[in-house]
Parts: sequence; C-alpha cells; structure tokens
Amino acid sequence: MSFNSDIFEHELKKRKQYIEACLEGYLGGEPANPPVIHQAMNYAVMNGGKRLRPIMVLSAAQIAGAKPEHVIPAACAIEMIHSYSLVHDDLPAMDNDDFRRGKPTCHRVFGEAHAILTGDALLTAAFEVMASNAEIEGIELPDVLRVIKEVAHAVGSQGMIGGQVLDLAGDSDKLTPSDLTLLHNLKTGELFKASLRAGAILSKLGEEGLAALTQFALYFGLAFQITDDILDVSGDQSVLGKPIGSDKRNVRTTYTSLFGLAGAREKAQQNVEACLESLTIFSSEADFLRDLARFTLCRTS
Repeated sequence: MSFNSDIFEHELKKRKQYIEACLEGYLGGEPANPPVIHQAMNYAVMNGGKRLRPIMVLSAAQIAGAKPEHVIPAACAIEMIHSYSLVHDDLPAMDNDDFRRGKPTCHRVFGEAHAILTGDALLTAAFEVMASNAEIEGIELPDVLRVIKEVAHAVGSQGMIGGQVLDLAGDSDKLTPSDLTLLHNLKTGELFKASLRAGAILSKLGEEGLAALTQFALYFGLAFQITDDILDVSGDQSVLGKPIGSDKRNVRTTYTSLFGLAGAREKAQQNVEACLESLTIFSSEADFLRDLARFTLCRTS
C-alpha cells in the first residue's frame, strides 16, 4: 500500500483535534486559584503541539483492539509531561528560546519563576490524571500502576531528564555518534516508548506486541530527532515556528554536524526502515504507525 502524505496528514489532524478536545477537558474552564498558574498551564499545553505522544497511546490501544477513549487519561497525562519538559527546555538556563511554535515561550509571557512552577505543576498534575485511568471501566489497577511506574522511569534521571543532562553537557563538538544516539534515546525515545507501551499495557496487548512497539518507538525517536536536526539546517522558520540554525549557534553536536545533510537523511531513512521492520508481527491494525514513520521523512515542522 502506497503512502499518501495528504491523506495521512488529514488523519493525523483528526486525531490531534480529538486529543486537544480531551486536553481541554482537563485544563479548560475558569482558572482555579491562583489564576496565573492555571492560565500558564493552559498556555503551555494548548499552543499547537503535534500531539504525537498521546496519539501513540491511542494507536497502541487500537492495535490491541481496545477503544481509544479507555486510555485518554494516560494519553493526556503524557502530553502534559511533554509540555512541561518544553517549558523547562525553553528557560534561559536551558535553551534560552523566545519562541515555541510561533508564539512567545511560557517564561516570556508569564515570567521565569512562573514558568518553572508551570512545569512543576504540569508534571505533578499529569500523574494525578494518569492515576484516574483506574476509574475507567475495564481498566485494571495493576496495569495503571505499571504504566505510572514506566512513565515515571521514562521521564526521570535514567530517561528524559538524563538525556537533557547529557545534552547540556554536550554543547560542543565532542560527542561521538554513539554518544548522540544515547542522548536522544533518553531525551526523546524514552517518552515515545512509554507512550506506546502505556496504551498497549492498559489495553492488554501481549508481551510480544509490547516488545515490537518498544523497538518501533526507539527507532522512531531517532528518526524524529534526525529530521529535527535536518529541519534546523534546511527548514522554513515560518513553518517551524522557531528560528532555524540554533544548534549551530549553540555549538551543538547534531546528526547533520556529524554526518552532513545527505548523511543525516540517509540515517533517518535507515531508522524509518527499522521502524517498519519492527511492526512485521502486526497486520493492518498497525498501518497508522507505519505511515507515521514514513511521514517523519517528509514532515516540515
């Protein structure tokens, strides 16, 4: 079956809109006291993200034959965690970015102190929301606890935070290809992995399927990061919503700095092919994930 990017983008948009409607349910309405922190949380989450991680949660549930709405709390919680990480990444002490998705970053709108607290609040709220998945009929408490444990590990010191620490230490041209792969497996791949595994675990997918989705997530994370590096060199700033060339200005090791633009594109292709190979145990129920991997190669933002 051939890949049609227009058809896929339409489907991706539908799933994104569904996720955003659900996120509104957790974050919308009149801000509670104190209003400023809840306004900032809403601003940080509802600012036009791709929603890939919650979409992955739902996709894994569908592969397992479950209803997407059964895993919505976990999906929304993971997006809240991702949003918190971006708020903190943008801070002056980290990447010092003024724009995110074409809008002023959270600390530029609400101040640095409130941005720090916004990230803290989103991370904390995420686990409250994730725990509420146990209230969904048909979802078993041991599975919810397993998901909470896996997500916590994925975003902790041996996952996303660990990757961020390596990234801060690696603002130079000293990283080797294996260093860079480890950095991005931790910083990006671990949360993709937790997203797919969360939807699968809550939906009772077997261990063989879990292993396949785990492999997919790690290859997808690398493909996604490589294309990010490519877009930072050759992307359109008006489409990306942030300045291009930031990696070069910050003297960061990237796939393009190590392998050149053509080499980075080849690496991205190789990882997408590995994504597809990891899904061979599934039939058409995994077609969305297959197309998501293919789409990574032609995305513009």
